[in-house]
Amino acid sequence: MRIVRYAVGSAHFYGELESGDTRIVRFEGDPFTGSAPSGQVDEVGDVVVLPPLERPRIFGFAYNYASHIDETDRQVPEVPVCFMKPSTAVIGPGDAIVYPADGELVHFEGELVVVIGKEARHVKPSEAHEYILGYTCGNDVSDRIVQRKESKFGTLLIGKGQDTFAPLGPVIATELDPSALSLTTRVNGTVTQSATTADLLLAVPELVSYLSRYLTLLPGDAIMTGTPAGVGPIRPGDEVEVEIEGIGVLRNPVVAESV
Repeated sequence: MRIVRYAVGSAHFYGELESGDTRIVRFEGDPFTGSAPSGQVDEVGDVVVLPPLERPRIFGFAYNYASHIDETDRQVPEVPVCFMKPSTAVIGPGDAIVYPADGELVHFEGELVVVIGKEARHVKPSEAHEYILGYTCGNDVSDRIVQRKESKFGTLLIGKGQDTFAPLGPVIATELDPSALSLTTRVNGTVTQSATTADLLLAVPELVSYLSRYLTLLPGDAIMTGTPAGVGPIRPGDEVEVEIEGIGVLRNPVVAESV
């Protein structure tokens, strides 16, 4: 199933995107508290596709691909390197990534994103799938200049958490095996990242287990699993696409901040 969140006028709904990508079977309720087909079908051309999650907590993992560790000249972390993005960073398919007015070096990072479906605490890796609703595409947009300054003092917020720095979408794909999905990122049509989730140092079950060992995961939480080699700069006027097998393409333009 490919679950999409969308707007019809001022009303917001969840639904199932049918094969062919032209129609959405509307749900009553939401996939986290309970949903069922409402009997209404919407044409994709008549709706606005929204971010698949509304105001999620976003957990990120850095240096989770050996290829990215190599390109940044880092060592393999002794413990998972985690950070968070605020919910206000989230945008959806087609929404604009806003390049900060004082930005100097802003990078894209294509990633597989895990969507938690129910409350999870002290979850074993072998049980992780029971707590996952599905998966979506993500772009961990990062202001490198700010990020590096923050990291010198052991912090990381503004470099990763500015408004529009967490594109997610276009759908939540359920019943998907995350162990070896192809991931491709393109900037203006040129492939910049090409990898497979089989190269994750910590696989999805281990990431869910690790976080749940220390904190309670909630329905609608998002876990960005890390980015492979090939990250690079974006500028106003660019278009970034993150494509993951079985999910689809997350496409976002880049625009200059208006202040």
